[in-house]
Amino acid sequence: MTVQDLQEEIREEFAMFDDWDERYQYIIDLGKSLPLIDPIYRTDDHIIKGCQSKVWLHAEAREGRVWFTADSDAIITKGIIAILIRVFSGQKPSDIVNADTSFIDDIGLKEHLSPTRANGLVSMVKQIKLYALAYETKQV
Repeated sequence: MTVQDLQEEIREEFAMFDDWDERYQYIIDLGKSLPLIDPIYRTDDHIIKGCQSKVWLHAEAREGRVWFTADSDAIITKGIIAILIRVFSGQKPSDIVNADTSFIDDIGLKEHLSPTRANGLVSMVKQIKLYALAYETKQV
């Protein structure tokens, strides 16, 4: 599936919920389903700067695509990174770098997060795109 297909899928899933309590529970459930990150990547080198909670993100390139694993010490934050990984993991670096992330606003995520969590979300997206940019540059 493309980045756009996955973003649309997430928009549709969030549209099924009537209120934000249900959406928060869904985000928590997504975080619980996130595959465990290898403990060797739970280091300071893999922490995303700008997040209130600790978020570890690892990226690797295989067969022209970028694969991400992540973890967080906070349940909501873990769910947020799970959404981002679902959209971006397994995609081509150029598709990640050039992706429009308006789906985040479309599902109302930023406006329902505390300012510090919203800043953390921006930092997560930025770090994912930076990893993709680095792999894209290596392919040239």
